Amino acid sequence: MKRSLFGRLWPNVTAVVLFVVCVFPVYWMFSTAFKPTGDIISETPVWFPTDVTFEHFRTATDADHFWTYVRNSLTVTCLAVLFSLVIALAGSFALARMRFRGRRGFVIGFMLAQMAPWEVMVIAIYMIVRDASMLNSLVPLTAFYMMMILPFTVLTLRGFVAAVPKELEESAMVDGCTRAQAFRRVILPLLAPGLMSTSMFGFITAWNEFPLVLVLNKEAGGAQTLPLWLSSFQTQFGDDWGATMAASSLFAVPILILFVFLQRRAVSGLTAGAVKG
Repeated sequence: MKRSLFGRLWPNVTAVVLFVVCVFPVYWMFSTAFKPTGDIISETPVWFPTDVTFEHFRTATDADHFWTYVRNSLTVTCLAVLFSLVIALAGSFALARMRFRGRRGFVIGFMLAQMAPWEVMVIAIYMIVRDASMLNSLVPLTAFYMMMILPFTVLTLRGFVAAVPKELEESAMVDGCTRAQAFRRVILPLLAPGLMSTSMFGFITAWNEFPLVLVLNKEAGGAQTLPLWLSSFQTQFGDDWGATMAASSLFAVPILILFVFLQRRAVSGLTAGAVKG
């Protein structure tokens, strides 16, 4: 009886501990953003804000170039995700449905690209962009973000395409649809969970990316993004931890909103894409 009780208890206790460890930094960030400065610099930790204030958010949003960097981050991230999805739809369909020489090599290549750390290629990427005279521009940043997202997107969507019975596509073609029309009307609607999960993964990856923008876009006020701005955010009084936490909270809001709306489809999509095809 004791062993049975312990066997049921320790997974729950472990889950609660892991949950607290993971969630506490997020809670501390959001709570600090609403604390008065006196509570933040107090020697005794203030676990809950005594007086809620929005002054730190005003300081962060009124900082130089904040909204420019918000626009840059949204532009680069959304375009990278959109382009990667368009290319991955075609690539995943070809890998799942068509038989051609070198198909297995393509799959292995995508897997290797997914496993390779992009940080080791930063110098090579910098030299390419520099020689093309495109430093401090959003165009190369968008292109390389798309390349970072593409391998995972192709491999995941390939599993979804392979899971769709060929008979559905063939029936549509018998009824008069071309192959492109059959893909658009039959297969594409069934790929919604995969599109949701890959979109969320790609958005998070591009939204949080830091080393590449640090190397390619050094000039302040130009084509930088929010992660780089956060790393160097200071007020005229030096480090303002309340404003820094407020800016970090604003930076996390799009990810939280995306996760809340897409979590069910994203989880089912990641699971299905991992085991099918």
